[in-house]
Amino acid sequence: MNQGKILVVDDEESQRLILKRALEQDGYWVQTAENGRLAQAYLRENYFDICLIDINLPDVDGLTLMKEAKESGVDSSIIIITGRATMQNAVQAMKNGAFDYVTKPLDLDEIAVLVQRAAESRRLLDEFRKLKHEVKKSFEPGNIVGESAAMQKVFKTVGQVVNTDATILIQGESGTGKELIAKTIHYNSPRWNKPFIAVHSAAVPRELLESELFGHEKGSFTGALEKRIGKFELAEEGTLFLDEIGDIPLVLQTKLLRVLQEKEFSRVGGREILKANVRILAATNQDLERAVREKKFRADLYFRLKVIPIYLPPLRERKGDIPLLVAHFIEKIRRDMGAQISGVSPDALRLLEEHTWPGNVRELENTLIRAAVLSPGPILFPKDIALHPKESLAVPELDGLSLEELLHHKLEDYFRRTEGVDVDNLYSLVVERVERPLIELTLKKTGGNQIRAAQILGINRNTLRKKILELHITPKKG
Repeated sequence: MNQGKILVVDDEESQRLILKRALEQDGYWVQTAENGRLAQAYLRENYFDICLIDINLPDVDGLTLMKEAKESGVDSSIIIITGRATMQNAVQAMKNGAFDYVTKPLDLDEIAVLVQRAAESRRLLDEFRKLKHEVKKSFEPGNIVGESAAMQKVFKTVGQVVNTDATILIQGESGTGKELIAKTIHYNSPRWNKPFIAVHSAAVPRELLESELFGHEKGSFTGALEKRIGKFELAEEGTLFLDEIGDIPLVLQTKLLRVLQEKEFSRVGGREILKANVRILAATNQDLERAVREKKFRADLYFRLKVIPIYLPPLRERKGDIPLLVAHFIEKIRRDMGAQISGVSPDALRLLEEHTWPGNVRELENTLIRAAVLSPGPILFPKDIALHPKESLAVPELDGLSLEELLHHKLEDYFRRTEGVDVDNLYSLVVERVERPLIELTLKKTGGNQIRAAQILGINRNTLRKKILELHITPKKG
């Protein structure tokens, strides 16, 4: 069985023959070369999993051969053969990307173990690369579904920006697919084989967000027991996706602006200036223009982020895409989950088209997954599809008044009582007065279960957690 292809480069004929015979006995296909130039010719014409290169060659030394091979795109694992007098060069070779080195006189058992390790490393690397290509394939533009004019505009913009490093701001309600668009841009860009790092700003406590993004030095603050690498460094040469960018506090927005302008930053508590070779994609479900007017978001940062804006419409504004989305998700469910589902009945499709979809495309997908798992047959009927009822805050009556009417009366009374008084926080005051009992009662109804409460409220769990902290709500069990 062929364990892999090996190139042995050594000017000593006896050494070449000994290595060739030993490696062939272990199942490898072996090519030998007596000098660097011949080795270069073989490397141009063939692929080798592993190269064993003597550091002392008559025409080109092993270090130069390795350097030229790497620069020309040779991807082999390189093992340097060295004498003790050239140990310093072997160490340099390791720094330059050699897999390992062995010293003369050669121990064939040591060579066998080292080559086996290199071969296993190659197999793992090949599997990793194959997986990356599969991930890339799953984010091809064709996997984003939609024929509506709004989505065609999205597709056109994505196609125009994938091969650039332009900063992009993706805007849309929760569940519209902002992260999918970000990944599609990344995996179809020149940076696709480098990291895609996502930071969900609202999910990280504010006091830790700076360290999360930029890292910190040991001892920079209480609890910083060791140095930490931040997301900007982890995303080096790749893409950093800043989700829920509107939740980043003002004090941190200044540091983020510097990264966008100067392409450099420093860790928390550090003095070293680090370069940031990353592409920034940001997303938000908030009205950032309004946040700028209210001085909750820096105007200069907003315009730096919004070099290329992409707006994702809510599903209720692209209902013509629902049949396409249903077909797409059913095929995906069959492929990924093995569910025996083949389609939906006309009545079920009509039901899906009439729903308002407050959770957008994500809600549609989850609804179909749930229906496919629980359905007794291959076709989904209306009885198989569980939808949240179309409730409105205008429906419940309180003492004969709707919520809108009650709020109207309360506000009229408030304006009468505050006439002549300079008021500048009415909006936030009213919102807080409504949010607090709404969240408290929902948590009570769910017995303190925040996941269920977030589902009932139709908001993200991290958003609920943030509101609980902001409003100083103590979750109580019913």
